[in-house]
Amino acid sequence: MTDQRNLIIAIALSIAILLGFQYFYEKPRVEQQRQLAAQQAAQTEQTVNAPAPGVPGAQVPGTAVEVAKDRATLVAEQVAAGSRVKIDTPSLHGSVNLVGGRIDDLTLATYRETPDPKSPEIVLLAPAGTPQAYYAEFGWVPEDRAVATPNDKTVWKADAAALTPAKPLVLTWDNGQGLVFERKVAVDNDFMFTVTQTVRNTGGAPVRLLPYSLVSRSGTPHTSGYYILHEGPLGVFDGKLSEESYDSVRKAGTIAKETTGGWIGITDKYWLVSLVPDQKEKVTARYVHTTTGNTDRYQTDTMGAAVEVAPGAAIEQTARLFAGAKQVKLLDGYADSLGIKNFDLAIDFGWFYFLTKPFFYALDFFARVIGNFGLAILMLTICVKAVFFPLANKSYQAMSKMKALQPKMQELREKFGDDQARMNQELMAMYKREKVSPVSGCLPILIQIPVFFALYKVLFVTIEMRHAPFFGWIHDLSSPDPTTIFNLFGLIPWDPPAMLHLGAWPLIMGVTMWLQQKMNPAPPDPVQQKVFQFLPIIFTFMLAGFPAGLVIYWAWNNLLSVAQQWTIMRRMGVKA
Repeated sequence: MTDQRNLIIAIALSIAILLGFQYFYEKPRVEQQRQLAAQQAAQTEQTVNAPAPGVPGAQVPGTAVEVAKDRATLVAEQVAAGSRVKIDTPSLHGSVNLVGGRIDDLTLATYRETPDPKSPEIVLLAPAGTPQAYYAEFGWVPEDRAVATPNDKTVWKADAAALTPAKPLVLTWDNGQGLVFERKVAVDNDFMFTVTQTVRNTGGAPVRLLPYSLVSRSGTPHTSGYYILHEGPLGVFDGKLSEESYDSVRKAGTIAKETTGGWIGITDKYWLVSLVPDQKEKVTARYVHTTTGNTDRYQTDTMGAAVEVAPGAAIEQTARLFAGAKQVKLLDGYADSLGIKNFDLAIDFGWFYFLTKPFFYALDFFARVIGNFGLAILMLTICVKAVFFPLANKSYQAMSKMKALQPKMQELREKFGDDQARMNQELMAMYKREKVSPVSGCLPILIQIPVFFALYKVLFVTIEMRHAPFFGWIHDLSSPDPTTIFNLFGLIPWDPPAMLHLGAWPLIMGVTMWLQQKMNPAPPDPVQQKVFQFLPIIFTFMLAGFPAGLVIYWAWNNLLSVAQQWTIMRRMGVKA
């Protein structure tokens, strides 16, 4: 009786885990997608001016005309007026604003809104005065407020018409008080900017300045709303990851951290805008929230220690800005080459980091060899099966013995059907005599749960899976199967509600699960038998909203398990 109870508990736990996935991670997706358009339309009031950290001063909200301007139109007007310098790299398009010297106009050249290559590029940064303004700024704060330093109104002089990986941009500004400010902006072929600020003192008195950098984002952005995915302010301070929600920063107002090196920024599911100070420099890093009218503004910033510029001398300070896609290998490369500790934690690999990241690298290796991430999932499944082969083999051998004992179990049920306690006693005695366990069939499922979760995380959080196609109708392995049986897979011109989206791959997975179940011995208890009969149906509907890549993995894993179990049963002379 204890073994039967353990069996039911194991099944219940497995179902509870998958139901939890469905309720907490997949169910919010549909509702939030419906709200996205309304949220984006409602966020039209934006903040134009953002004060440097530590500098008091009121923010000035954008005028109605500025707010209403389309981002592309506003940028085009500024470029035409000569107040912007073009950014042109293999990975980024955009411009640097000569008014204020901000990096506030970026689109990702290699990423589109949809799998259609003609769809618009992903917009990452946008100028103040546009909906959802998002920009980076670097500068100096003077200890003596009488000293003029660059601000958001400063008009810089540029030495070039474009910023490219081969040609850095140098901006200069003279404050008319003996200080000449120079800002050299360099960018690589990917997403890393290096900003070197130089101050020359041509006056007769020393000046003390504090270097700062900030990332400002107006409006509370739409997030996926998944518990397993962090979106919002985050950073690594003295080697430790810090994650804050928009809500927690809004409630706190300001959250300050002291750190040597590290990084701080704002992350979306796939994109990151992060400040990276000199890794040997001690800085104060902050998460800040302010409001103007009904508009929230979130800021992450760093401020270094005060430095003195003696007469006739110059000082130099370097910081970096990452603005782009959270590619795993790219972040690891920056961590190694620039010494940015735990930069890869910008990707939310979660508790199963020790499985999730190796799984990604294995998938990435197979994808580069085969040329398809879907096939890479199939290859990884074979590798995982090979690792667990000895354990699974013992489990399937035990199940085959259970299958062979079915006639004897039926005899016991007929003989002691009215005496449940005696029947259970005889069953346990038979199990002990034959050296089999009635819960052996649960072992392969329980083993798969950590693997399932880790693979789910890989498919869900890594941008490499975004818009990665398989074959046929699967154009994005990170999204659910787009087909549904309720419109005959597209033959009927009708789009069923979300709850009726039951695609071809979830059905294939359900069939493979049913096949695997039929090869297992039936539970001795009639109630358990009925529960098992419904499991393939339950799992089919639950997995319908999961990423297609995960459903393909589960179906393929079931097929491999069926083949392995069939081979063992034939070898043992048990009817399959």
